Amino acid sequence: MNTIKTTCPYCGVGCGIEATVEDSTTHRVTIKGDSTHPANFGKLCSKGATLGDTVSLENRLLYPSIHGQRVDWDSALNHVAARFNEIIEKHGPEAVAFYVSGQLLTEDYYVANKLMKGFIGTANIDTNSRLCMSSAVVGYKRAFGADTVPCNYEDLELAELILLVGSNAAWCHPIAFQRIRKAKENNPNLKVVVIDPRATASCDIADLHLPVKPGMDALLFNGILAHLQQNGRLDQAYIDDHTEGFAAAVSEAQHSAGSIEQVASACGLSSAAVGTLFDWFAHTEKTVTVYSQGINQSGSGSDKCNAIINCHLATGRIGKPGMGPFSFTGQPNAMGGREVGGLANTLAAHMDLDNPEHVDRVSRFWGSDKIADKQGLKAVAMFDAIAAGQIKAVWIMATNPVVSMPDADKVKHALQQCELVVVSDCIANTDTAQLAHVLLPATGWSEKDGTVTNLERRISRQRPLFPASGAARHDWWIISQVAQRMGFREAFNYASSADVFREHAALSAFENDTEHQLRDFNLSAFARIDQHDFDALQPVQWPVSAGHTAGTARMFADGQYFTANRKARFISITPRPPVNAPNADYPFTLNTGRLRDQWHTMTRTGLAAKLTAHRPEPFVEIHPTDAERLGLAARSLANIQSLWGNMLARVEINPGQQIGSLFVPMHWTGQTSSHGRMGAVVNPVVDPHSGQPESKQTPVHISTWPAQWYATILSRKPLHIEGAEYQVKVRGERYFRYELASTETGKDWRVWARSLLAAEEQHIDDNYWLEYSDQQAGYYRTAYLLDRELQACLFVGPNSELPEPGWLGSLFAKTELSRAERLSLLSGLPPKGETDIGRIVCSCFNVGEKSIKQAVQTQQLQSVADISACLNAGSGCGSCVAELKEFLPKPT
Repeated sequence: MNTIKTTCPYCGVGCGIEATVEDSTTHRVTIKGDSTHPANFGKLCSKGATLGDTVSLENRLLYPSIHGQRVDWDSALNHVAARFNEIIEKHGPEAVAFYVSGQLLTEDYYVANKLMKGFIGTANIDTNSRLCMSSAVVGYKRAFGADTVPCNYEDLELAELILLVGSNAAWCHPIAFQRIRKAKENNPNLKVVVIDPRATASCDIADLHLPVKPGMDALLFNGILAHLQQNGRLDQAYIDDHTEGFAAAVSEAQHSAGSIEQVASACGLSSAAVGTLFDWFAHTEKTVTVYSQGINQSGSGSDKCNAIINCHLATGRIGKPGMGPFSFTGQPNAMGGREVGGLANTLAAHMDLDNPEHVDRVSRFWGSDKIADKQGLKAVAMFDAIAAGQIKAVWIMATNPVVSMPDADKVKHALQQCELVVVSDCIANTDTAQLAHVLLPATGWSEKDGTVTNLERRISRQRPLFPASGAARHDWWIISQVAQRMGFREAFNYASSADVFREHAALSAFENDTEHQLRDFNLSAFARIDQHDFDALQPVQWPVSAGHTAGTARMFADGQYFTANRKARFISITPRPPVNAPNADYPFTLNTGRLRDQWHTMTRTGLAAKLTAHRPEPFVEIHPTDAERLGLAARSLANIQSLWGNMLARVEINPGQQIGSLFVPMHWTGQTSSHGRMGAVVNPVVDPHSGQPESKQTPVHISTWPAQWYATILSRKPLHIEGAEYQVKVRGERYFRYELASTETGKDWRVWARSLLAAEEQHIDDNYWLEYSDQQAGYYRTAYLLDRELQACLFVGPNSELPEPGWLGSLFAKTELSRAERLSLLSGLPPKGETDIGRIVCSCFNVGEKSIKQAVQTQQLQSVADISACLNAGSGCGSCVAELKEFLPKPT
């Protein structure tokens, strides 16, 4: 067995992993956290811990194809290169585009950016990170003169006040959140404030939750700035010595915010809560403000970021231990993409397209006279240009925009009529891959070889565990081969990812005086790195210059920034309401986000049965008052409609949701749900500075979807189901689960069930079936067995009250059912003496809600620690702790 240290491919925390390969042929591997990695010190969340379940060849793209026909690599690469050259020759370089991904490694990102901006000569390359953190980039660049994250994880442990703003870190950055939880346990003085319209799992450790009115964050932080001024809590010496623009910024803050009472009223908060926040911020030096998609994904996200940064500059709380404005990125290598210029408005190595000196420098380094010198089209504008026929060819790498983009149906239609769509991915069947003219198989996690950068600027190696599957190749190789065939052979003659990394590091050091640190991004220590040292590279935070080979823990300790005069800039912020506000036709505000156990469009996490059990279907959270007024029952299906599209989702009634607001998760695709694509509903409004879409505030209408019947199917084999408008497919342990519903009246269930569940075997006579039917009431239940082994079962009813799959699913692990199990099967309940764990709460240890309820009642458990000692629940990644508390006795 071989143990390899690598990095998790999920969120921006960048956890280290130790992977022990037990069998490289079958891809059997054991995963555990790397106890030496400074991002996680051995801890892993539920997603990272189940990575071993996701490295099979199921749904892998293994061979190149053109128009659905398998071809060899030479044919595919020659075709892509020739078609791109033809289109460029006929229509110019602006007629082509790349849409890339934070799932790429830095080396892949670098080569893609170099080809498009340096040699094709247009900046029409953008990334799905545009949807995640591009507003944070604008905020940092406007304030600091560079896209520089000043903080690190240690600051979370040293702080005495942490604001979590628009960040459900408990679910979206679980290991970083657990560090905050632990810090709070160790430091009674540490206060945590959650500023979020929703009451999320992150509120579990909050001393104060401010359910701010959607879109009002900039006003709230303007209020803090004005309060600091009015109460003499500024660091005037720091302002004078290290900043500019304060007078205008504070004047606008005072004008827009007014009194505490006015801020509270505008933000939908109590005066007492706002006063407490202002007082804590004013009197707590060691303050870290963590902000994420709830801030960034807004039509005014850039301004919200700068409103936060203004407050830290005004108090000098930056560049010092335990303080600073800390943007939490979403993807594993969003930061790496920022380093290489993966955004349409940036150049490589943190240089700028609108700076002629920077353009000239990169042009000379790359040896190209074709380099782009103006910004390209950002994500939403890029797909608009494809829809308009302005962009004739697009190459999509490692992402699924037909699902994740706003106004996603328009994106789908744009690709359907595009002249050339190339998709390179490790997954064969995605909503986007189905529209490709050319499919190119890329290596996936466990095969990739290169580097990623986490949200604290820490570069880590992602090392391969297995050889590439099928004919898959690394993305940097695929891009380089196309570049060579387009006529740029000498500039793209790479033999390894180490070659690419070395060039990337050398560009960062090129004409970058390390003594005066002219540019923030500097990897000069690696400008001559060889293969051996690249293979052995240890996690390190940039800048890593020749004189500072151990890296840099935090930035701006000396008060020197990367502006022309080395001073940070205050940005005057005028809060703006959302572009699209709720109205009579669309009275609700739709918020979107991630789930605890899923990642993006589930192409990886959807393979792990442990991860699908917690939230198996698309759902919509709604406040009880709204649900009652609209007649929306829990577990019923609702139709959510906007100006741009619609989706269907299960109703979850949650008092933590604001009245007038809804929440839906982002993860379901056309492959897993017939009507669950959130992107089809989301409005395409973008921030004017960053181009980031406003994914948190779409006006929508919600109503009951009039299903006439509901059904649950569990099947040992995957099924192709027709005759049900609502379908969701979920992976279980050794079975597939299908949730169905339809507005059409019932059918001949016996005929339908037997033709569906036993179509291949033709075992349709009664000897293979258990059956119950109440046609008048609308109930039908059946099970299909071969030699007493359960093959499939179907439950139909007039409403959503159907058996849970917990015990039923466990039967698929058995080669023969007992008589008692067969007798109980159609009831959906286990026979006496067997247990049904119920809906999964703790994914790490597969602990269900029925097991927790029983243990709490019978053993009189009083705390989460008691539950953990009894059932292990909550003792893994800790992401379920908030949910576990709901099972404990309420204090009298």
